[in-house]
Amino acid sequence: MKKVADTIDLDQMMKLVKDIKKDIVLTRNKMLSDANMELICLYFRIGKVISENQKYGSNFINTLSMSLKIDYPNNTGFSPRNLSRMKKFYESYLDLSNLPTALAKLPWSFNCLLIDKIENTDKRIWYANKCFENGWSYIVLNHQIDLQLFERQGINTRKLANFDKNLPLKQSELAMDLLKDPYIFEINGLSEKMIETAIEKRMVERIKTVILELGKGFSFVGNQYRISTGHKDYYIDLLFYHLSLKCFVVVELKNTDFDPSYIGQLQFYITAIDEILKQEGDNPTIGLLLCKNKDRYSVEWSLKSSNAPIGVTSYAIEQYLPTEEEINKFIK
Repeated sequence: MKKVADTIDLDQMMKLVKDIKKDIVLTRNKMLSDANMELICLYFRIGKVISENQKYGSNFINTLSMSLKIDYPNNTGFSPRNLSRMKKFYESYLDLSNLPTALAKLPWSFNCLLIDKIENTDKRIWYANKCFENGWSYIVLNHQIDLQLFERQGINTRKLANFDKNLPLKQSELAMDLLKDPYIFEINGLSEKMIETAIEKRMVERIKTVILELGKGFSFVGNQYRISTGHKDYYIDLLFYHLSLKCFVVVELKNTDFDPSYIGQLQFYITAIDEILKQEGDNPTIGLLLCKNKDRYSVEWSLKSSNAPIGVTSYAIEQYLPTEEEINKFIK
């Protein structure tokens, strides 16, 4: 009996240790968040003073910068350039109550990037939320803005899919939000004339890059995934499972313009996956057709006659961009 009691006590003790560690992490995160918020507020107030005293011109910013550097030599945030950004930051919102929560939680450098590159506040908020959803670094945020992610993913009116007709409302909305047009895959050594199998092979070699572009939640199952009817084998280009949608995603890659026959092929693959792999609790399998180019009416008419949930979009191949880690290794 004593041994059992000792075991119970040990379990309880380890739970207490775990709870304390969790509390430490949460407290540290809150401290960092609070510190960032205080810094944002300070820079906002400084920007307000600079903006309201523009009569002194650039001389005021230069004088202020020199004075602050003398008094706070270890603080690198008071350069003339950063003070000018504070002014622009203030003039973008004019009142702290107008500063959206998502932006207030972002580091100062992220806010400067968004102000420099994006005029529309709603668009800034969209990118800010994506930073938190995906854990983007400054470099990744900058790159996603350059790749016009908002225009490719954030505007549903441009997307071609029949999700609303063939999926429950919640899953349909999530699937539509995840869709991009076009997808941009950054892979070295690919030319416009390469056949699908060569593109697919290179995509599998850099599957982490591909999944980053597809979006959060995609888990790679396999490529050239074989399905058999007993008399004939068929091969799916790329097969994924999406953790949020809780369903398989069949991806067919075509290095040609859209053809209505592609919908029938993809619908067959979707049905096959539902029959072979779909488990209890899984949602209906979704199809994603990637073409070089597409005609909107051809796609819309083809999707109307399909009872399988399918999204049709275009894709482009760009040269591979080194990761932050790779850049740092090169510098070192």
